[in-house]
Amino acid sequence: MWESAYITRMKSAAKINSTRDEREIAHFAETSAQWWDEHGPYAPLHRMTSARMRFLKQALGDVKGKAILDVGCGGGLMCEPLARLGAKVTGIDADAQAIATASAHAARQDLNITYINGAAEDLVQRGKTFDVVMGLEVVEHVSNPELFVEMLAQLVRPGGLVVMSTLNRTWKSYALGIIAAERVLRWVPAGTHDWQKFLKPSELARMAEQNHLAVQQLMGLVYRPLTGDFELAPHDLDVNYFLVASAPAKRVK
Repeated sequence: MWESAYITRMKSAAKINSTRDEREIAHFAETSAQWWDEHGPYAPLHRMTSARMRFLKQALGDVKGKAILDVGCGGGLMCEPLARLGAKVTGIDADAQAIATASAHAARQDLNITYINGAAEDLVQRGKTFDVVMGLEVVEHVSNPELFVEMLAQLVRPGGLVVMSTLNRTWKSYALGIIAAERVLRWVPAGTHDWQKFLKPSELARMAEQNHLAVQQLMGLVYRPLTGDFELAPHDLDVNYFLVASAPAKRVK
């Protein structure tokens, strides 16, 4: 039944010409002033930061001088550590309050990060491209995931990398990502996630390949309750996972 509902939702989303989901934007705007509160509604993302950065360092190598775009950057949790490594970072988010929060925090840290209130398609229309394009924990919140991946593919320069992370659509992710995280432990506000919008790795890989991106790596991210930390897990993609894909050396028309 849930699989059927997912297919219906995907067919409906395919008709939408924007990646913006106004309901999702409004939901996050309610708490976006609290992005940097490590004990607030974004606490799970703060717990993920160390493992996420370990993975990005491995996947991207030396980022010094590289132009990196973080689509759906929120309050800039991943933009700031990348900027400290010497990357030329741009963050874009459809939530104006999140961008205001990110900009203010970066200014206090004396970090030079370009923040833009908008969606991926806005940068595509302006002809912008980057060495690395990231969409971390965001594809499950857009109106049209296939269009979103298409936009990321258009924003990456020939030979560059696209990095995405999201939640797998499994019974385990429903139990941990919805029931436990939202309803029992209350790590995040209720309604933050819609299980039917989660993507299986095969589905996300197909979207990437349809846009001439070559999938290079899949990596799981798992929560360890005894330590309260997240760890990288190459063989466990059941809940959270990363996908890294490379753009062709020459742009395909």
